[in-house]
Amino acid sequence: MTATPSVPEREKTAMLERSSARLAVVQALYQIEASQNQPEQVIKDFLIGRVGGLAVTEDADTAQETTHALTTLDSELFIGLVRAVQTRETEVDDIIKGALSPEWPWERLEMTVRAILRAGVAELLTRTDIPGGATVSEFIDVAHAFYAGSEPRMVNAVLDRIAKVLGRVP
Repeated sequence: MTATPSVPEREKTAMLERSSARLAVVQALYQIEASQNQPEQVIKDFLIGRVGGLAVTEDADTAQETTHALTTLDSELFIGLVRAVQTRETEVDDIIKGALSPEWPWERLEMTVRAILRAGVAELLTRTDIPGGATVSEFIDVAHAFYAGSEPRMVNAVLDRIAKVLGRVP
């Protein structure tokens, strides 16, 4: 007989699934922009495991890469954020452009950074059930998964600025 997970275990699992969904959203948005594939096909490919589901980490000392399977993702969050970015692309991009500093103009942003910011703004706009501070923190973690330089700090500053404008953080 399988034991039912305790409430803290279920909450921890749900948090991990949301974190995996956020990383997958960034990967999917990157793929959509880079390949011009249809968003619904990219969503389907992620959900059936054809793409995504893996993360690569690099040991800072040895530069050796290791591949890790990701936790099952929160499919509702994943689908909702990818679709929100697609259906509200102009609004999302305008919000980001308005929050960028002169040191990080829109034209300078790499596709991955744009995908992180778009996903973060989409979550801030559409998922008011998730605290704004949690959204910002989670996307900073996503930025750290891709970058070791100043990009995570920039993502932090931009998403924090946007969250405040949207009234999502004090």
